[in-house]
Amino acid sequence: MAVTIREVAALAGVSPSTVSRTCKNHPSISRETKEKVRQAMAQLGYEPNVQPAAQPGAASQIIGIILPPSSKSVYENAFYLEAIRGISQFCNEHQYISTIVTGQDEEEILQAIQILMKHEQMGGFIVLYSKQDDVIIDYLYGEGILYVLIGKAKQFVNQTIYIDNDNLLAGKEATEYLYRLGHRQIAYVGSEYIMFFSAERKAGYQAALLEHGLPLKPEYCIEISQFSLDGNEALNELLEGEGRPTAVVTSDDIIAISLKRLCAQRGLSVPEDLSIVSFNNSLFARISSPQLTSVDINSLQLGIEAASQLINHIENPNLLATKIIVPHSLVERDSCRRIGED
Repeated sequence: MAVTIREVAALAGVSPSTVSRTCKNHPSISRETKEKVRQAMAQLGYEPNVQPAAQPGAASQIIGIILPPSSKSVYENAFYLEAIRGISQFCNEHQYISTIVTGQDEEEILQAIQILMKHEQMGGFIVLYSKQDDVIIDYLYGEGILYVLIGKAKQFVNQTIYIDNDNLLAGKEATEYLYRLGHRQIAYVGSEYIMFFSAERKAGYQAALLEHGLPLKPEYCIEISQFSLDGNEALNELLEGEGRPTAVVTSDDIIAISLKRLCAQRGLSVPEDLSIVSFNNSLFARISSPQLTSVDINSLQLGIEAASQLINHIENPNLLATKIIVPHSLVERDSCRRIGED
């Protein structure tokens, strides 16, 4: 079996990205570290197949921004646009080039990553999402490619640089807000729970219910695939049944807007019949009628922090993996009402 870059890194006592940069003779790696890595390579018989790194004064390095696999829906989500804006803003200020990596499926994204890695100016990647059992993360980690994750790491946690919100706390606070308004029948509608942010927001919602002695009803927790609520039997039953909730926490403004549309089709009004708290505080939350109460997760700042950390690790390869939590805030608008109000 061929020797991997991770085996070389373990023997040399450095990170895989340091091995990768040593192979490219990157100027940011000290002569002492390069010698230690090369001795480990020789001892293990590792034969790199890389091009030399650019020397000082060459063209700017490239940062790849990886979006989730999707044929359409991901491009409609304002969170990704704001995060990309933050990344691009920071890259422009520090003379790095950013490029978008997209694909309809994981295979297409992997092919794009492999093509970019042939470019001698490639610095690393920012992954804009976190989900369970991600083959993209497996590949980046296995190849010793430097990356930063927006979202909490599910794989290789101690070795991963990630930027995130406290989504569990945010989900709990959103639910607590509805509880303080007098709601006791509160549901949660989220995107696919393989997406870690939604699973954590749901866990926070459940924690709030348990603290107040409210039952966890399975029919009150609904997963929506690809932001499409049409034809979802569980959601139809939720809105039409006798036990219809008085309030809902949604994991995204887009889901909240779609939920409002379904309510209108059934003669239900927001917030008179159903109060809604959503997430992202995007343009959708501000232009809807009524405007949505929404948790602002500071998408722009998430992007800025991700770019900052990646560039810092590119220029200082021996840094330990960093974990950063960006604060959130609840923006109160008109989509919620207090129980008992006229």
